[in-house]
Amino acid sequence: MLGSTTPRQWTKPLVTGPLGPCGCGCALTEDTSYGFDVAWVAERVLKTPLDPWERWLVIHAGELLPDGTPRFRHVLVIVARQNGKTYLLTVLALFWLFTEKVRLVVSMSTNLDYAKEAWEAGCEYAVDRPQLKKRLPARSPYGIRRTNGQQQLTTKTWPKLGYKGRWKIAASNRRGGRSLSIARLILDELREHDSWEAWSAAVPATNAVPGSQVFAFTNMGDDSSVVLDSRRASSLSGEDPASAIFEWSAPEGSRADDLRALAMSNPNLGRRIHPDVLLGDARAALAEGGEQLAKFLTEILCIRIRSRKPGIDAAKWADQAATDPKIDLAPYRNRTALCLDVSLDGQHVTLCAAAVLPDEKCAEFELPAGTVALEAVAAWDGPDATLRLRRELPGIVAKVKPRALGWLPGGPAAAITPDIRAPKDKRRGTWPPRGVVVEEIKADTPAACMGLAEQVRTGMVVHPNDDLINAHVLGAQKLARGNVWVFSAESGQHVDGAYAAAGAVHLARTLPPSPPPLAVL
Repeated sequence: MLGSTTPRQWTKPLVTGPLGPCGCGCALTEDTSYGFDVAWVAERVLKTPLDPWERWLVIHAGELLPDGTPRFRHVLVIVARQNGKTYLLTVLALFWLFTEKVRLVVSMSTNLDYAKEAWEAGCEYAVDRPQLKKRLPARSPYGIRRTNGQQQLTTKTWPKLGYKGRWKIAASNRRGGRSLSIARLILDELREHDSWEAWSAAVPATNAVPGSQVFAFTNMGDDSSVVLDSRRASSLSGEDPASAIFEWSAPEGSRADDLRALAMSNPNLGRRIHPDVLLGDARAALAEGGEQLAKFLTEILCIRIRSRKPGIDAAKWADQAATDPKIDLAPYRNRTALCLDVSLDGQHVTLCAAAVLPDEKCAEFELPAGTVALEAVAAWDGPDATLRLRRELPGIVAKVKPRALGWLPGGPAAAITPDIRAPKDKRRGTWPPRGVVVEEIKADTPAACMGLAEQVRTGMVVHPNDDLINAHVLGAQKLARGNVWVFSAESGQHVDGAYAAAGAVHLARTLPPSPPPLAVL
C-alpha cells in the first residue's frame, strides 16, 4: 500500500479549466502556480527530485492570483514525521532566495536545531551547486555566517534590484522575527506553540512585504497547541480566503495499526517508509498505551488528542464504557462511595459515585472479579456552582445513601471544606446523614489519581460513557510530584470530573467490608 499523495483535508484551487500538468486532476499550470518551478529547481539544480506529495504540495500551495502574487498568505501543512519535510523546507527556502530573489527568508522552530538542520543543508547545496554558488560572494565563507544566534546565508547584491537576499534562522519565541521585514517565513513544529508569543512576534513582520507568505509545518497537537488549533479551525472553515490547509491525517478514532489510516497521514508510506516499520511501532504503542500511544497518534497518525502526557489511557478508557445495559449502582448502596471536586477556577463542580461490584454481578456482565463501576451523579457550572452544590448536596447524599462521601481539600475543593466536613458535635444538625462517613482525600491524592490510571489500564473499571466525565478524564494530564503524580490540565480546561472519579474509585476500593445485617431474635 502506498501513502496518499493528496491530503485528506485541503484547500481547493480557485483556478478552473482543462487538466493541468500537476497530475491530480486540477487545472493548475506553470502560469498559475510557482510550485512547478520549485519542483524544477529540486530536480534540475539540486539533483534530488521532490517526492510525489511534496511536488503536489508546492504546486497547490504556490497557486498564483491573476496579478501574479501568491494566493495564500498563510499555508498550514500537517503531515506525519519522517516524510521528507526537512528537504522540502530546504528546497523552498533556496527557491525563494535564489529564484524569486526575495530580500529575507526566516526559518523558525521551537527547537533551533531543527531550523538549523534545513539551513545547513541549504548552505551545502548553495556552495556545491554551480548555478547557486555563482550568486554567492566569491570568497569563503561564501556569505555563510555560522555564529550561534546569527546564522545567515547571504547572496551577492542582485543586479538591477540593488539588494542582497538573506536566509536567517531563529528560535520561535517572543523575540524571533521582531524588527525585521520578512518576505517568506517558515514556522516549524507549530503544535509546540502553547501561546501566541512567537506567532505575534514573527508573523506581523511579514505584513509590510507585498506578496509575503507564512508556511507553518507541524504534526498534530493537543489541548496545549493553541496556535495550531486556531489556525487549523480558521483554515478549515474557509473564513480567511488567504489561508490554506493541507492536512495529511487519519480520521479521528482510527486504530494505530490501521494501515489505511497510516497511508492517509504518511504520504511516503511504501516509498521511503516501509509499512512493516510503522505497523511494528503501532503495535508497540497499542501495547504500551498512555504517553507512547499519544505520541504515535499525534506524530504518526496526525490525530488530535487532549494530552500528549495523558493521565488515563484513552483507548483503554473507551474499551471500558458500558453501553447497554448500563450498570445501576442503586442496589449496591452499602458498597458505594461518593466523591466531589471543584475546578481550579471555581466554575465547575462534579460529583461521582463508584462501587466495587459483587462477584455475581461481574460474572453477569462478564467483567473481572473486583471491577469498580463508576457513575456521574451530578455537576454544577457557572459562577455560583459551589453555592448550588452547598444547597443540593445534602439532598443528593440523603437520597443516594452511600457508605462514604469524600472530597479533595488539598486543591480547589478546600473552599467548601467547612460545608462538607462533619461537625465535631453531631448534635448540631443532621449532616452527614446517618451511616455516611465523610472522608478527606488529602495525602492519598496521588494514590487516587494513579490508582484510577492503573484500574483503567488493567480493565478493572466500567463507566457509563458520560460525555462530561469522558472530557475531564481524557483531558487530565500527569503532573509529577517527586516519584508520584496527580492530574493537571491546560489553562482554561477543567479536570474536576477526573478528580471526582478518581476519588470515588479510591474510596470504593478502600471501604471496609459491609457490616452483616442485623439479626432479628
